[in-house]
Amino acid sequence: MNYEHLTPVMGTITDITAYNDDCCSQFVTLSVDGQQINIIMTHDTFVVDTMRLFPGMRIAAFYDSTQPVPLIYPPQYRADLIAVLRPEEDVAIGYFDDSLTAIDNSLRLNLYQSTIISTMNGQAYLCSPANHYLLVYYTATTRSIPPQTAPGRIIVLCQAT
Repeated sequence: MNYEHLTPVMGTITDITAYNDDCCSQFVTLSVDGQQINIIMTHDTFVVDTMRLFPGMRIAAFYDSTQPVPLIYPPQYRADLIAVLRPEEDVAIGYFDDSLTAIDNSLRLNLYQSTIISTMNGQAYLCSPANHYLLVYYTATTRSIPPQTAPGRIIVLCQAT
């Protein structure tokens, strides 16, 4: 999976139905600031922690912004990755450098002993998460530039080289 072009859509699930009579794909309807957005979840979609999705859950669905999307209303995207969010929790994905600053300068991470760092399959990540693509769960940021946060959880998106 190419993490560089993943773009999030965050909202609350309002409905889940079968997609095109395919039992392996689902159509997830999200409410995003009062607007409806449809997400296609296929057998290839990675759901963090393999959580079962249901209406009422708040999620972030990441899609590849370089892929074509149909020009329809409501918007429809094919999710590559889905992360379930707790109330007041945000999530970011991106490449973080030596100083744990996102390459686009959108976020800087301050790690604490309480920060949970793992791989996508839930195993402990024992090295520094610097210089990797990271999926970062956090609740609050400073108003500095870049904003700083003490993430509750980091998932290191290891890539084969």
